[in-house]
Amino acid sequence: MDTAARDIAEVPAVEIINAACVHLLSAAAVKCGLSENGEAEMDLAEARSLINALAGLVTAAAPELGDHHARPLRDGLRSVQLAFREASAFPDAPGKGPGEKWTGPVI
Repeated sequence: MDTAARDIAEVPAVEIINAACVHLLSAAAVKCGLSENGEAEMDLAEARSLINALAGLVTAAAPELGDHHARPLRDGLRSVQLAFREASAFPDAPGKGPGEKWTGPVI
């Protein structure tokens, strides 16, 4: 346990935040049906939760991350938001989709 604590202590916050965002982004993509198994792994309720968490984290962390790190995360977030909208049988109204509380409407 001490070794793990020491290892994590050496990792910059930007890298930890970035890794968390990438995990959320990857999981959201799978739940939106963007994996090899597509619809078999699609779960839009789960995707909504993951996208909301990702949007909140990216928005809150953007000032700390700087544009260099935040821009690709914002682009990935927008991609899964659009994939969610496309996969939805009844898309949310603009501004009401997952994460749009923090990002604004994605259409």
